[in-house]
Amino acid sequence: MSLDTPALPDPASADALRGDLADWTVDAVEAVVGERAMRAFSREQVLPARLAARASSTPQATLTRLFLLGDTVATSELDAALPATGADGAARIGLVELSGGEARARVDLRPYAAIEDDGESRWWVASDQGEAVTGARLRADHVLGIGGASLTLAGMTMRAPVGRVLDLGTGCGIQALHASRHAAEVVATDISRRALAYAAFNRALNAAGAWSLREGSMLEPVAGEEFDLVVSNPPFVITPEGAPSFEYRASGVPGDGIVSSLVSSVGGVLAPGGAAQMLGNWEIRGESWTEPLEAWLAASPAPLDAWVIERDELDAAEYAETWLRDAGVTPERGRAEFEAAYQAYLTDFDSRGVRAIGFGMVLLRRPVGGAPTLRRLEQHEGPLQEPFGGYLVAALAAHDRVASMSDAELLDTAWTAAADVTRESYGPVLQADPSYLLLRQGAGLGRSVSMDTALAGFVGACDGELTAGQIAHALAALLDVPAGAMLSGLVPAIRELVADGFLA
Repeated sequence: MSLDTPALPDPASADALRGDLADWTVDAVEAVVGERAMRAFSREQVLPARLAARASSTPQATLTRLFLLGDTVATSELDAALPATGADGAARIGLVELSGGEARARVDLRPYAAIEDDGESRWWVASDQGEAVTGARLRADHVLGIGGASLTLAGMTMRAPVGRVLDLGTGCGIQALHASRHAAEVVATDISRRALAYAAFNRALNAAGAWSLREGSMLEPVAGEEFDLVVSNPPFVITPEGAPSFEYRASGVPGDGIVSSLVSSVGGVLAPGGAAQMLGNWEIRGESWTEPLEAWLAASPAPLDAWVIERDELDAAEYAETWLRDAGVTPERGRAEFEAAYQAYLTDFDSRGVRAIGFGMVLLRRPVGGAPTLRRLEQHEGPLQEPFGGYLVAALAAHDRVASMSDAELLDTAWTAAADVTRESYGPVLQADPSYLLLRQGAGLGRSVSMDTALAGFVGACDGELTAGQIAHALAALLDVPAGAMLSGLVPAIRELVADGFLA
């Protein structure tokens, strides 16, 4: 297999290129092309951005035209935009082809920025060029750049300082770049040599430490090792025979077997207290979407805490249309090919009794001694707090706290309503008392909780001054309810409110 990827630059060349790119940031690209063109670019329409960038002669415009938009530029323009590297240096590394006084990009190279708990990260990430730029079908071993799924995974990953991180299926290396900021050691694996070559280039370009890059399938390259954090955007797209297949998104394993295997086996490489965070989809045959996940978790040799959030659910036709469009297979480009691939999806799902396919986030954790205490499988379609990883860190800490507390300890604690929580009431205008009382979060998962009078009174008194027990006894006297009944009703509700982030 031809690797035709950027060559690994020597330290001096990497330093020179990094210096040349210093002013080419996400903000600089937007300044060159404007908001309208950026929105069009997000829809994979490059023409507005090309027109805007061609109207500018700045180095940032040259780099944007060349590497993001697939435009050719004069060699002299590239020399000016990369003064330390030069057009010849960029060609030696494998970033461009030079011919007749012009340069054409061989890769997609773009600035990237992410807001994290300790500030903003800025990198440059190389990958294969997309179909919107080349106008051609993707190659089977295409190395994907920064897409929606990789951004979702990066945003949901917990960023607490850790020892060892495994980026399983690293692709171009974006998750490993993030991990390099909060891990003592990063191991990145992929079955694709081309992907590992891109990851190595991006590691060198961004001076992101000495990751260990290993070739191999799934957990094979790290058998017998343990990690404090595993992150993975695996090739989870279900791809039946007869449908277009790409290495970056399809594993070759039938159905949802790649996600099933990972959920069932990843506990074997987690250190005590270690967590695995991944994206995936699952086939739904019965009425409950949780059935396959429960079976996979039961098959794990290491008992694990589990938190799964299903973000979307598609029927077989919707799923086929989504991934055929992603592959560039549309009726406009070839109806016969489109319908054959579409039929392959429908036939495959129908033959196996698949009524829908769920997509979402999976968080698994190896308990530190003792049995698992967390098993939460839920659906959520609304917006998520960004970055979501910080919320998960706080939520797990809250769960662990209440899971370790006795009822007496819970009642002897003074709780405070979280700052993002609001109380809402609903009912007819002329009705004295509301029909519904709700607590609603402004952050995290934006949960809402229906309350009765007692729970509403309890939360309304949680200002950190009185203990839960003191408030409960006062409510019992006020509402003329036996104290024992009030306590037995409030204790499980308090546990849930703390675990969900309503009380701190």
